[in-house]
Amino acid sequence: MREPPFSKTPQDQADGLRKLFAASRVRFIPVVSNPEVLDSGVLLEGLCAAFSEMGLQTLVVDAGELSPAATEMAAVDLSACVERLSRQVSYLAARGLPLRYINANGSAAEFLQALSEAAPQADVMILHAPAAELARVLNSRELRPVLLADTDARSVTQAYAGMKWLSQRAGIMVYSLLMACHPQLRLAERIAQQISSCGDGFLGAVLRDWACMDPRTPPTAPLSPEVRHLARELLAVVPQGLAPDAAQQARPLRPLVNLRPARPAVAAN
Repeated sequence: MREPPFSKTPQDQADGLRKLFAASRVRFIPVVSNPEVLDSGVLLEGLCAAFSEMGLQTLVVDAGELSPAATEMAAVDLSACVERLSRQVSYLAARGLPLRYINANGSAAEFLQALSEAAPQADVMILHAPAAELARVLNSRELRPVLLADTDARSVTQAYAGMKWLSQRAGIMVYSLLMACHPQLRLAERIAQQISSCGDGFLGAVLRDWACMDPRTPPTAPLSPEVRHLARELLAVVPQGLAPDAAQQARPLRPLVNLRPARPAVAAN
């Protein structure tokens, strides 16, 4: 991952977020890994950049199917495996790591506590992992997973499959979507509408918001308003410690109109 760009934000916005985090624990942002998205690393960098602009420390816990495997040291000293990438971003290679924390009930929720102890400086932890592992780790339905996709049909099917797994296995019903494509591409809107309508019609799940990042954009380019907005809304999901006005500011920039086709192709999986 490249060091995310830093840009100045108004002091009053940063102060509000500092107060939000002072009143509660670290924010966990589940990101459903998608091996069909070639530029998923760019999408993770975009989230890191958005949190960095807010003055927050972020740890990326990278446990996706194609991510680097966790080292043997992780079983002895997890904190020693955390790699500092920049002033505000750290990285943990964690493929296979959540499964090491499964208890007799099939839950791996203790993994979150282990991460908090390994990186106490982190304000935000991005949990990038397959839906099956996230379902064992997440212990709160208040968390909002982020689905990843691009314009390839296989990636869209995989994103919907992640929504289906988490809604049925973990009871999580609200999601966000981050796509690797140009923000003005009309196909992106159709993909978001398709995932939204399938999630609503077949699962009763809601796609709350979505945003796009163009992988060809230079890393030093400023983030789009929708990526910044999506990041801020993800931070405001957990009610405890939430500032009174934060929920009012957390509204989708791209409202979705649910379309209900008779039998969407994506729902076949």
